Amino acid sequence: MAVKKLFVVSFLFFIAKVGFTQQPRASSSLEDKSLSAIFLASVSKVNITPESPQWLLGYGPRKSSGIHDSIYHRIVAMDDGINKFVLVSSDICVLSPAEYDRIATKIENKYGVGPLNFWWTVTHTHSAPEVGPPGLPAVFMGDRYQHEANSAYTTQVAEKLLKGISQALENLEPARLGVGWGFSRANINRRAINVDGKASLGMNPDGAVDRRIGLLRLDREDGGTLALISNYAIHGTVLGGENLKISGDAPGIVSEYVEKKIGAPVLFINGAAGNIAPIYSTYPTPESGHLKQFRVLLGDKILEANQNILSTTNVVRLNSGATVVETPRKIGLGWPSDLVNYTRTTTNGKKMVRLPVRFLKINDDVAIWSAPLELFNEISTEIRNRSPFPFTFYFGYTNGWLGYLPTASAWEHGGYEVETVCPFTPIAAKNLTEAVLGYLEGEAGKGY
Repeated sequence: MAVKKLFVVSFLFFIAKVGFTQQPRASSSLEDKSLSAIFLASVSKVNITPESPQWLLGYGPRKSSGIHDSIYHRIVAMDDGINKFVLVSSDICVLSPAEYDRIATKIENKYGVGPLNFWWTVTHTHSAPEVGPPGLPAVFMGDRYQHEANSAYTTQVAEKLLKGISQALENLEPARLGVGWGFSRANINRRAINVDGKASLGMNPDGAVDRRIGLLRLDREDGGTLALISNYAIHGTVLGGENLKISGDAPGIVSEYVEKKIGAPVLFINGAAGNIAPIYSTYPTPESGHLKQFRVLLGDKILEANQNILSTTNVVRLNSGATVVETPRKIGLGWPSDLVNYTRTTTNGKKMVRLPVRFLKINDDVAIWSAPLELFNEISTEIRNRSPFPFTFYFGYTNGWLGYLPTASAWEHGGYEVETVCPFTPIAAKNLTEAVLGYLEGEAGKGY
């Protein structure tokens, strides 16, 4: 029996309120189990604020001198009767894929949740401690990594993550899922173009920007909110390099604000923020950067979109998958020894980047794809617009960080994102777009 979809369209944007469609189909024993099983979900929140000064990641090397606001792991676990899926959002700037791989192996060994079903995203706050080995950033900007690593803090972060996942898996309960869209003007394109056509970090009100908020809400069977997953593209750079206070920056401030309003944890999942900044960016203090104002600029818009999710379902099917996009590596670029699984040399000597892309299909309406990238927003927007799924979300900064991936047209303007922190060539955007759309189009035709 189909569940009716409801759509509301406004002049500026549309918000969709939907119950997922259940298609009649021939079923195997696994499919019967999936359809008859009760959908379960849970959430846990673990404080990872350090108790001592730590080296901060983002901008130049600097050590923290205090705390402005606490930082956290926020963890959602879901179980459709066949598959368990764990999603983590951490108030951290970036992670090396090597650190993700290390933790993913532990999680599979301890809890039986394989890497396809364990996604670790970070909010990309530039006011959080370094975690794990530097990975590619040390290749791009080696001068920032001449100090000792935060090894003790990294151990604490990993231990708390495992504990939080254990709690989430132990506390699964019957749940319902809803999905919707929202809109916020809290961000702006940051590729300022000069008269000579050269790009620099700044503000570009005429540049492409993605202001969509993608929402997934988990409710308890009694209707109370269990957790909210909010997907929005914004750099965690309200606070600049002069700030030495630990902070979740705009993503952290907004999450805490919305949590107090709805009485449930909020996982902030950053989007394609490679060329997107907050409208107040790189200020020396929270006050000068109007950090609290993001509670209105973005937090209230999340709350408004959440109120428009009127239909939820307890018939939920989760289907995860992956592909690897191979694309040429920038000529002359070095590569960390702990990331050998993310590169390959062809028989004719060409060095390639092996870019892992993950997918999560939820029923027949929602497709989420993720990559360890700072992606330019035009790429994810094109994929969303061409996707066969009405709700297509991109989760950025997921399962590590392999640099910036700009559009092909961005190369003519140069700038930091192209010249300094990109391991790719201009063909990468085309390679990624074709691979992701090809996967989504293939999944759209599959049943369960």
